[in-house]
This record gives sequence, C-alpha cells and structure tokens, in this order.
Amino acid sequence: MRLATLRSPEGFSAVRVESDTTAVRIDGYPCVGTLLQEENWAQIAADAAGEPFEFDPKDLGPVVPAPKKIICVGLNYANHIKEMGRDLPEFPTLFVKFADALTGPYDDVTVPEWGNKALDWEGELAVVIGKRARRVKAAGAEDYIAGYAVMNDYTQRDYQYRTLQWHQGKSLEASAGFGPWLTTTDSWTRGGELATYHKGEKVQSTPTDDLVFAPADLIEYISHIYPLDPGDVIVTGTPGGVGHARDPKRYIGDGDVVAVEIDGLGRIENKTVFE
Repeated sequence: MRLATLRSPEGFSAVRVESDTTAVRIDGYPCVGTLLQEENWAQIAADAAGEPFEFDPKDLGPVVPAPKKIICVGLNYANHIKEMGRDLPEFPTLFVKFADALTGPYDDVTVPEWGNKALDWEGELAVVIGKRARRVKAAGAEDYIAGYAVMNDYTQRDYQYRTLQWHQGKSLEASAGFGPWLTTTDSWTRGGELATYHKGEKVQSTPTDDLVFAPADLIEYISHIYPLDPGDVIVTGTPGGVGHARDPKRYIGDGDVVAVEIDGLGRIENKTVFE
C-alpha cells in the first residue's frame, strides 16, 4: 500500500495511492502524519472507499509534512565513509533536521545567495515510524516501521564544516524533497538500487541493503536514547558519489535538477533555483 499527502486549494489531505496519478481520499485525515497517530492506521487507509480521482504529481506534499522528529544518520554507507576519508563507525552518527527543511517531492528548492556556494546532493532512504518505540530491540524493530520513502537531502557543505556539528548545513528551509509517498513495509523489501542524478547524470548508485547500520539497528540505538513516535522519520544516510568528495569538487548550480530514485519506492526530483 502507498500513502501520500496531497495539496489542493482546500488544504492537505491523506490519500491512498492507486497509481502514479490516481488516489482515494482518506476522509478525516489532513496528512499521512495525522493518519499515523491512529493505532489502526493501516486498516483505516485500506478501508477508504471513496471514488478514485486524478492528481498531478506536483501537488504531492512532503509525505509527512511535520514530523515530531527527523533523525539523520551520517556516514552509514561504507563507500561514502571511505570517500570521505573516515573509518567504519562503531556507533551511528546522529544529527537532527527540522521539519522546516522538508518540501514536496517535485517542488523547486529555492536557495538564498548566501547558501549556494557549496550545495551538494545526497540521495537517501527514509524510514517512517508507525508506532511508539521506546527501548526496543533490533530483533523486533521492524514492527515499528510504517514504511519507507525517498529523501533528497540538499547539503550546504560550507555551512556543514564550519564547526564539528553538521546540523547547520543540513536543515536549509524547504530544501529536502520527501516522498513521493510512503510505501508500507508489506509492499517493499530493501535491496534495490538507490540512485541519484545531477542534471541527468547518475552520480550515486548503491543497493539499499548496503547500510552499515540497518533500519532495525538504528531504531534500537535511537529508541534507547529517546522514544520514537508515529510519524517520526529516520533518514538513513547517503552512499558514495557526493560532489564534495570529487576532484575537482562538483556542486549544484542554478537551474540544476537533482533526482533520487529507489527501486520499488519511486522517484522524486527537485529543480534548484538560486535567489
């Protein structure tokens, strides 16, 4: 099952996606995030019986527009760790992204003049939590996942490396395309390709099961620090191929389109617009 948050002149609404351009409205729920607050959210979504309608993919909003928490994982693909000149980690590297950083899966990303000097791409797999997880073990952690989505994690490398803390380069307003929808755990298996494209050229390509810390490991680790709530998002890290690690370095320019595609989850793409 695929669930999405759709924008219209009347506001947001949660929908069950029937095809890439048709959906059924889930009445009473303005977004996927509010739907996930229900214990029986999957049954509610499956039982929605409205008439299917056509939608424009550009009307898709961030699949969860306002998560309570967005936890990002740095250095979680071996090839990316090596290209950045680091050793494989013993523990996950965590930092936070605010909900203000999210934008729709096909929205333009507008970048201010002071933030466009070292703008880099990072395609990532996002894990969406489906029920409260507190001090859970990895062996049972999959039960706490509602589903998966794609994240287009624009990164300001100059801001990121101003200090030892990365957050400031990772949370630029409306810069992280998130979607196109949530694919529930029963409809997707990790292992397919994660690919990122810059101006049509494939710049990242790695299987999604090649993580140092798998989603279940991350849920165990994080939930022993603080609880994870329905709608919270874990962004699991990016593979090798980022522009900052190239020689010469390569960054995103005005008008460039960055697309991220994960087998079985869909494709999102965002056009970069410099103010």
